Amino acid sequence: MSKPLNIAFIKASWHADIVDQALAGFKAEMKASGQECSINVVAVPGAYEMPLQAMRLAKTGKYDAVVAAALVVDGGIYRHDFVAQAVVDGLMRVQLDTDVPTFSVSLTPHHFHSNDEHQAFYFEHFLKKGAEAARAVQAVAAIEL
Repeated sequence: MSKPLNIAFIKASWHADIVDQALAGFKAEMKASGQECSINVVAVPGAYEMPLQAMRLAKTGKYDAVVAAALVVDGGIYRHDFVAQAVVDGLMRVQLDTDVPTFSVSLTPHHFHSNDEHQAFYFEHFLKKGAEAARAVQAVAAIEL
């Protein structure tokens, strides 16, 4: 097994019941894989605040990777597309500017409604996406330069 990893995990507080599942899936996958890691969880108000926090965390030099999770929903106006694009662009900039791998579990469904069916679907979906992020973190950490 590779060296223990130090991970910063940023999670948006909007739709926390769903977004928190990404962290649960991430932790479960890391444990199941046997990968030792410490995870510093940082909550921010929403997705838009994630890139700045990711940059601040990456610049400390303490982390092998930064993971950011959010649910950006369509509230009936175009703003969700703007927010989603800004977040993805910002997170990409973090990793290019700091050389710290930065992963997004930030999803933007176009037809999310706060009903039981959508809540259940995205609850499960974020669990899976968190596990996928854990596998991606491990894969990138294993790349020898």
